[in-house]
Amino acid sequence: MTDTAAAEGPLDFAELQGIASEILGVDADRVQLDVSFAKDLAADSLDLVELIMAVEDHYQITLPPDELDHMKKIGDLWTYLQEHRGDS
Repeated sequence: MTDTAAAEGPLDFAELQGIASEILGVDADRVQLDVSFAKDLAADSLDLVELIMAVEDHYQITLPPDELDHMKKIGDLWTYLQEHRGDS
């Protein structure tokens, strides 16, 4: 699937799992909605920057810094994607 197709088609949580697992170096099955970036996946600030850049590129969306401060779990990011993907 191309980035353009990803931006136009329905969201697929498995895509986000794949992106996060690749960037964070964890198994995709560990990337679940209730999982904390820092506590459960041991992601540091540089990991999160890299993940956010990959998500923005893949989904063709911009994640504002003030929103990022509130994203502590995978589910927070997923909810934001679902609510704002068509806004960009």
